[in-house]
Amino acid sequence: MNQKEIKNPWTTLSGEEKYTNRWIQVTEFQVINPAGGKGIYGKVHFRNKAIGVIPVDAEGNTWLVGQFRYTLNEFHWEIPEGGAPLDEDPLDAAKRELREETGIVAKRWTKIARLHTSNSVTDEEGFIYLAEDLEHGANNLEETEADMKVWKLPLKEAIDMVMRGEITDSPSVIGLLTLGRLKGI
Repeated sequence: MNQKEIKNPWTTLSGEEKYTNRWIQVTEFQVINPAGGKGIYGKVHFRNKAIGVIPVDAEGNTWLVGQFRYTLNEFHWEIPEGGAPLDEDPLDAAKRELREETGIVAKRWTKIARLHTSNSVTDEEGFIYLAEDLEHGANNLEETEADMKVWKLPLKEAIDMVMRGEITDSPSVIGLLTLGRLKGI
């Protein structure tokens, strides 16, 4: 079935911006739902694209970054990731994020996934890249990343962490499982 041929069953009656900052915009919509009932729908619009990178060296190692995530009040391991302005090329952003967070520069890049982080409440789009043929240098962390840890480990172990529920960040889960499938791990 062609997804583009399916008609939108929702009707938007009105929308009102409730909150905005430099990262997100929250809008409340008055709607008629697919069953014909009136209701509301909230949408979080991200002002950036989600970008994730999985660096892999010739020996099959990767690098995770760990940081305390304010929204969850917990420390989390994840792939190097960040945001890109909507008008920035995702690959350029991936190169920047990898270098900023790990100090790694890659010569070979492959886009392995396009995703929506939570399509029930947000329109955020994301891109995951495989980075290979790596060179190491100094990282350049942003102020909010001052506590970031970098961990080199076998790619298989990172995938196993996803399967054990130790990595829960959605771009990391999607990226690592996709790469594992592509590499037959």
